[in-house]
Amino acid sequence: MTLPRVLLADDHTLVLEGFRRLLDDQCELVGTVGDGRALLEAIPELKPDIVILDISMPVLNGIDAARVLKVKFPQVKVVFITMHADPAYVRAAFEAGASAYLLKRCVGEELGQAIRAVRSGNFYVTPLVTKDVVESMLRGIDGGAPSGPELTTRQREVLQLLAEGHTVKDIAGTLKISPRTVEFHKGQIMEQLNLHTTVELVKYALAQGLTSQA
Repeated sequence: MTLPRVLLADDHTLVLEGFRRLLDDQCELVGTVGDGRALLEAIPELKPDIVILDISMPVLNGIDAARVLKVKFPQVKVVFITMHADPAYVRAAFEAGASAYLLKRCVGEELGQAIRAVRSGNFYVTPLVTKDVVESMLRGIDGGAPSGPELTTRQREVLQLLAEGHTVKDIAGTLKISPRTVEFHKGQIMEQLNLHTTVELVKYALAQGLTSQA
């Protein structure tokens, strides 16, 4: 069996280097990127079979990147490796199209197992969160990430970039929309979430796992 082509997405250089060493004899590493938007831009050129990504990344977080990825490139398998152990994040990841979910503290032991499962068309969830996820789903409650008004994909993109300190002009350029449209989305977000300051925006984005920026 040929080695799977793997693309890594994480905003920490040391983490990427650690993954590189772990995957050296199991995969063909075709590239590394530092944010979700760069990940989406790299896929057409690098043509990975599997994408391994974090949830909390700048510019575009892993959950929203995975949603877009699975629409545009449905054949690519998605493996999350993250610090988030809360059941709500696990469910959000699989709803976005994930095939596997691991925690960074256990990745050395389980990454190979997860990749083999994904290549066989199966799913993999680290045992460190499986019990909590099942119990949470049986109770019909969320465990971890705070719930709130449902934002559109575009609103989530604008919110993340605002929370990371990008200017309206920069956001317009990144998303290829007009500054006026960015301002419109910002106003809608503030109104829907009942937020009034940038600090409140940042706190909300962090709580939702949209960004790792403090």
